Amino acid sequence: MKAAISALCLLFSVTYAGAQMTHGLTGKKDTSYSNQSAFKSAVKKYPYIKLVREQTLPEVKEKRDIIYCSREDRNLYLDAFYPEAKGNKPVPAILIIHGGGWRSGSRAQHIPLAQRLAARGYVCFTAEYRLSTEALYPAAVKDLKAAVCWIRSHAPEYNADALKIAALGFSAGGELGAFIGTTNNKRQFESLCSLGESDAVQAVIDIDGTLSFVHPESGEGDDTRSTSAATYWFGYSKKDKPDLWKEASPLTHAGKDTPPFLFINSSVERMHAGRDDFRSILDQHGIYSEVHTFPDSPHSFCLFEPWFDPTVDYISAFLEKVFK
Repeated sequence: MKAAISALCLLFSVTYAGAQMTHGLTGKKDTSYSNQSAFKSAVKKYPYIKLVREQTLPEVKEKRDIIYCSREDRNLYLDAFYPEAKGNKPVPAILIIHGGGWRSGSRAQHIPLAQRLAARGYVCFTAEYRLSTEALYPAAVKDLKAAVCWIRSHAPEYNADALKIAALGFSAGGELGAFIGTTNNKRQFESLCSLGESDAVQAVIDIDGTLSFVHPESGEGDDTRSTSAATYWFGYSKKDKPDLWKEASPLTHAGKDTPPFLFINSSVERMHAGRDDFRSILDQHGIYSEVHTFPDSPHSFCLFEPWFDPTVDYISAFLEKVFK
């Protein structure tokens, strides 16, 4: 009898461990992370910071609430920010991806960055993607690849160069941008909204986004106190599905076809997980990369002055170099 009960308990535990966690799929927006909440948290330690807000720039045109993918369940939107004056040659495009732990945040997070980069001559798009309250990995990846395809398809409308598209992301958005760049044209991540276009990007700017969920330096996957952001996104804990966590890591896919990378980092070391190993792979293949780290800075540094302006400078200089 005891043996039978033990076997039943074992079967239950195996079945439970193998079942994907879906209680995080609430269908409701998680608004816990925003520029304002990040500022409220960071200003306690850095009282001199200023939150950068969106503004109207005469040299920048805007189009908002553009549908880039029509799904059966809902539409996905992006906003466009592009130079008022059109030159003789098309200019590079930038897909900007917000952070928020794959669960919170919105595409409005980086409107100030999109506006400032557009003023420097780039065509910028801030895109939404399905978060873990709505869909699990790899839904967000497929959404953003669809956004790349949309940008490529509509490039002439914005005087954008379809052969020069960069993915730029912060935090979870940095991880997603890095993943997009390391999985260029991999069919397993292709979206139904691909429009027959390539989803390849030609450069990546990773702002404090992890490169590996399974690297010893990674802080993701600690569920001891509460469910971690990555566990919500995957629907499995790291111990239950380590192969899935490895598959979702940009470091796993880095290789000879990876585009040039710019890393802009805070002083929070766990947010750099896998960066040195990643760059080592790029070096082996002669692929350009560079790193800029701001000393004594919070994770959300790119949303605030005094770090916002230097961040814009680093991005612009990098893109000028790789797209020259």
